[in-house]
Amino acid sequence: MEQRIIFFGSGYYVIPIVEKLLQHNLLLVVTTEIEGKFVNYLRSNNIPFVQSKLKAPEDINKITELTPTLGILASYGAIIPTAVIDLFPNGILNIHPSLLPKYKGPSPIQYAILDGAKKTGITIIKLDDQVDHGPIILQKETSLDNTETLKNLTEKLFFSGAEMIQEIIQKLENGLSLKKKVQASIQTEFTQKIKKQDGYIDFDNPPSSIELDRKIRAFYPWPTVWFKTKLNGSEKLIKLLPHKMIQVEGKNPMNLKDFANGYSQGEEILQKLSFS
Repeated sequence: MEQRIIFFGSGYYVIPIVEKLLQHNLLLVVTTEIEGKFVNYLRSNNIPFVQSKLKAPEDINKITELTPTLGILASYGAIIPTAVIDLFPNGILNIHPSLLPKYKGPSPIQYAILDGAKKTGITIIKLDDQVDHGPIILQKETSLDNTETLKNLTEKLFFSGAEMIQEIIQKLENGLSLKKKVQASIQTEFTQKIKKQDGYIDFDNPPSSIELDRKIRAFYPWPTVWFKTKLNGSEKLIKLLPHKMIQVEGKNPMNLKDFANGYSQGEEILQKLSFS
């Protein structure tokens, strides 16, 4: 039986998921993104969408009128009301970028990199009224080698999630039931939303070289690792970037050699940070 699908999501990295859903009967995209690559993609491809956190009755009515059978959610950025979940006979499936129950919450990819995890993955769960709590439909591991950045790991995981959700939809459309597994009831720390200040490092008390490397990769491209210090007589914000790159406020990124040669304190700064 053909599924009538509504997708809830935001961010350019969920585009591969939408492209898979377009091979089925995608009725509508609901996004919390106001402007950005994802909204531009939806507009340029004439994909019906609404920008909503599902607090306005008219937005919920729009979903009701479409009589959907299946919801897909990835990086939506807001809580789906129970009244909306109940509109979907086959439920809403959440594509979460971690091996649940580990790394619940809004920042699972950053936390995996910060922890130096050896593996992470994608878990697809059936949404319920608790955060990242529902039964597991499908789970797939991805090995990590301590070179991943937030950007490239996010892209990799959601590409994998797109393939997985395609597999699930095909099962439903072939009349097969989905096996569900209750999440292991272990104590797990919820990840917190990353803020700009999380990227700040104290130049006078810098992290270890291992911790610094993890922070740089976990916080790229946002909020990046940054600090402020005097540079050629004036205070500047300096960002530390992956692949041993550095960016001085108002300048383009440069390699460490150019930074050391271009600023009188450059070599001293790099040594103090163990960034070389």
